[in-house]
Amino acid sequence: MNPIGLYLHIPFCDGKCSYCNFFSRRPHTGAFEITEYTEHLISSIEAWSRSIDRPVDTVYFGGGTPSLLGHERLIRILDAVRRSFYVADQAEITVEVNPSSTDELDFVLMKQAGFNRLSIGLQSANDNELKLLGRRHSADDARRTVACAQKAGFNNISLDVMLAIPEQTMASLDKTLAFCASCHVQHISAYILKVEEGTRFYQMKDQLSLYHDDEQAAFYEHTVGKLAELGYQQYEISNFSHKGCESRHNLHYWHDDEYLGLGPSAHSFIDGKRFYYDSDFQRFYENQICDESDGGDSDEYIMLALRLTEGLVFEKYRERFGYPISEKMISSAKRLEQQGLCHVSDRSISLTVKGFLVSNGVIAYLLENT
Repeated sequence: MNPIGLYLHIPFCDGKCSYCNFFSRRPHTGAFEITEYTEHLISSIEAWSRSIDRPVDTVYFGGGTPSLLGHERLIRILDAVRRSFYVADQAEITVEVNPSSTDELDFVLMKQAGFNRLSIGLQSANDNELKLLGRRHSADDARRTVACAQKAGFNNISLDVMLAIPEQTMASLDKTLAFCASCHVQHISAYILKVEEGTRFYQMKDQLSLYHDDEQAAFYEHTVGKLAELGYQQYEISNFSHKGCESRHNLHYWHDDEYLGLGPSAHSFIDGKRFYYDSDFQRFYENQICDESDGGDSDEYIMLALRLTEGLVFEKYRERFGYPISEKMISSAKRLEQQGLCHVSDRSISLTVKGFLVSNGVIAYLLENT
């Protein structure tokens, strides 16, 4: 029986960052609401375990800012997961934490409880960029949190950084990437800023000095090259790691494997069906689920596989669907190869760095020619 990933959404933050459109807010009644949510989440975990008899090999606490729950509540939730599901011995258990979490969390207790991976939202090592993003921490806060976690035994830590931030320069980006490497973390996620509706940046977009597409591409290509120099190999469009430290939970998504997501705005893919919870606390408490669609077809698999640097591996595709990739798609990929957008070999089709920058168009073209 194939294991699933388990995603647990913690929808609380101490403030909304200027670029963020994830479902999160300040708790209206402080600790009371946080405790109430914790109890509902534990009840949901227990209820779903009675209808899904599947082992779990990754658990991911995302948000929001999960560290706002504090280590005691986080450990209670993880204990409920272990009571309710069979959790693999070597399961990857990740929690997103605030870069200034040293006062909120006891990392020693968390490590003892089974957490073994941290994801920290650094975004930048430059104070002017952090202020513009609406972040409420400094680079020194992040360094102290990483060091505290490492002292507690965490040896799988990821830092998030943002590219093409207003006021960012190649020099300031290099400072951020060098900062990450100097912290000796194992994983870095690097995302190009997107100004999305519902965010403060969207409201003030006419006043922002935003980079155009070619400039964004330059930041991205520079990041890929610089992180390779620093020992971080790209394995997905926006993700880089030391060997063996890829995010196993996120690989569930990119391999089109199945997963269960609990909490308002969380999505799931179980038994070939996709469904989700609305971005609404009460509807989650009432377990009101929205059906989305069937999932796992060949087009979806191709789209997700091409996000990875290994690309669309022909043998894996044949094993999953029982038939080979079409010669028409391979021929189409070879045309894109001439434009420097992908590589085609006897075993796979994979996108280049240039291809990743226009991945939506490249993937759409290949799907049209399956």
